[in-house]
Amino acid sequence: MNNVQIKLVQGSFAKVLPIADIAADLFYTRLFELDPSLRHLFPADLAEQKHKLMLTLKFAVNSLSRLDELVPAVQALGRRHAGYGVKNEHYNTVGAALIWTLEQGLGEAFTPDVKAAWIAVYTVLANTMQAATTEMIAEPEPMLAMAVA
Repeated sequence: MNNVQIKLVQGSFAKVLPIADIAADLFYTRLFELDPSLRHLFPADLAEQKHKLMLTLKFAVNSLSRLDELVPAVQALGRRHAGYGVKNEHYNTVGAALIWTLEQGLGEAFTPDVKAAWIAVYTVLANTMQAATTEMIAEPEPMLAMAVA
């Protein structure tokens, strides 16, 4: 992800914020259309989850030029999601739902360059979350490590 992509993502997300509730509705509707098996990972009432989604996106988008703040937060998010039962293959579905949502919400403002920028940013964020999960799994528990040593 480069500076041009960061600016495109930040500028387009500023246009999404006024319709944040609609965007969150669109996202979860599309996510569960793409993979109904994901529904069990979420609470029955999605109101708080939708709010968290938009806050998380806002933080991530606003922090794209401050990776020292963003990376640890995204890594922690990845570890939490692993604890919720999120698997690596779910990231593609989430990405598809996000891109579709942005396309619906932004309309003509969702240009090919904006789409490419969002894909690049989402890919970096998803890869960071997945890497944190992989590291978490690869690290033995401290007590287990002592018992093996």
